Amino acid sequence: MGKLEKDIKRAIRNIPDYPKKGVAFKDLTTLWEDGSLTKRVTDAMESKWAGAKLDKIVGIEARGFIVGAPLADRLGIGFVPARKVGKLPAKKVSVNYELEYGRQGLEMHADSIAKGERVLIVDDLLATGGTSKAAAALVKKLGGKVVGLAFVTELASLKGREKLSGYEVFTLSKYD
Repeated sequence: MGKLEKDIKRAIRNIPDYPKKGVAFKDLTTLWEDGSLTKRVTDAMESKWAGAKLDKIVGIEARGFIVGAPLADRLGIGFVPARKVGKLPAKKVSVNYELEYGRQGLEMHADSIAKGERVLIVDDLLATGGTSKAAAALVKKLGGKVVGLAFVTELASLKGREKLSGYEVFTLSKYD
């Protein structure tokens, strides 16, 4: 385990039984309180994806916005929010999916991704992969190509990576 991964794991707050009993929630808000560590996380993401010829980054609500928007800025490309149902004001596309602790829907504006655009999907954490798979489905619905998915951390025991087989999945840290 490298220094960045150790620092990320040290910075993440663990909250047992949230949002329901049996779920071990990883709270990354404590990581983002450290500006130096946040910069190192963004630097590592930028280093990984700088040569990928991306057109857009899709950030998954809400913490994917925190990771994705600065990365899009660094790479000089557009940022598209993938939001929970009912949050977007214009024409949209949507999908439903299963979460570790329930069912949810995800939406993007219908004009946010052009046919053939190369897209990186970004979120803070990979758990079951349901939300990320839904975001990939939205990108495909709009005619975009998912180049990869990037996360700050991964809960490997929940096997989300398996649900995303066929895609390049990149994480900076991992819990077994």
